Amino acid sequence: MSAPTTEPMQAPANRRESVRRGSGLGGFLGRRAIAGAFLVVGITLVAFVLTHVVPGDPAAAALGQRAIEDPATVAAFRARYGLDDPLWKQYFTYLFGLLHGDFGISQQTRRPVLTDLVEYLPPTIELALVAIVISLVVGVALGTVAALKRDRWPDQLIRVVSLTGVSVPTFWLALTASLIFSVKLGWFSSTGQLDPGYPKPPTVTGLLLVDSLLDNDPFTFQMGLHHILLPALVLAAYTVGLITRFTRASVLEVLGNDYIRSAHAKGLPRRTVILRHVLRPAMVPIITVSGLAFGSLLSGTVLVESIFSWPGLGQYAYKSSLALDLPAVMGVSVIVAVIYVVINLVIDVLYGVIDPRIRLS
Repeated sequence: MSAPTTEPMQAPANRRESVRRGSGLGGFLGRRAIAGAFLVVGITLVAFVLTHVVPGDPAAAALGQRAIEDPATVAAFRARYGLDDPLWKQYFTYLFGLLHGDFGISQQTRRPVLTDLVEYLPPTIELALVAIVISLVVGVALGTVAALKRDRWPDQLIRVVSLTGVSVPTFWLALTASLIFSVKLGWFSSTGQLDPGYPKPPTVTGLLLVDSLLDNDPFTFQMGLHHILLPALVLAAYTVGLITRFTRASVLEVLGNDYIRSAHAKGLPRRTVILRHVLRPAMVPIITVSGLAFGSLLSGTVLVESIFSWPGLGQYAYKSSLALDLPAVMGVSVIVAVIYVVINLVIDVLYGVIDPRIRLS
């Protein structure tokens, strides 16, 4: 029986070729790390220019109207944060500090920006992780069912659900879900990670659910899960619709290959054919969209975190933007850029794990 001649849906051709031309995993990762570093530097330049052309005076936003009327106070503030220097000098000063791990001092919290990021990033990562797990489980399941029941009523229903998920504005869904499931029904809590005044477990990873398990505290874990589920479900709504549509298209393409018909002809159980011969090659494009969706969740939680009072990076970025806290805004931009670079690097490595025909050498 002949081997399949048509490959299932693959990663983009240029990405596969760059992986194949490498001189091994080390050389491939080295080249991608260097390219990622240049990308991050480029993003810092764009973010720096954009934050400085936004209308408004950081000194006025930080000091208030009464203090801004004192020229000596304003001069001291500008000198402390280097706002009197030319723009190009400010950028290179910032870049030099960044290379040495110095993200600057937040004008809002009066603390090092890196300290703030270390505090606010873990809750956002935890929220995004729960959302992407929900998205993958539900999206892959719905997409596979839709493909197997093509053009029948389950397929039509799932396509409507996925279209609704990608169409409904996240802020509207967050407000509606908070009103219905928290205020009216009381099924979920809608503020913070824990009930007001309840102490957090000792910090080990910064992820509350993980730290509560490490502390052998099931009650805190249950409370944290009760608080995180609703914002995670809201965030997952768009991603579920996206993954469902990609999974359906990918599975349909794989189902049309000759080796799937050969597997059925050999008498293999339907479940084995789907799990081993359909889903594995179909996962390549799903990994791509899931990785990018995870990066998007990390950088796009501003409104959801504000609505649910989630103490994460999104709320920190929102408050920093209102206060024209340029070092903090730049710090968030750099962290998000690094996250996207790392996610893309992980996706490239996973290609070779999921599909052996894609090699890193």
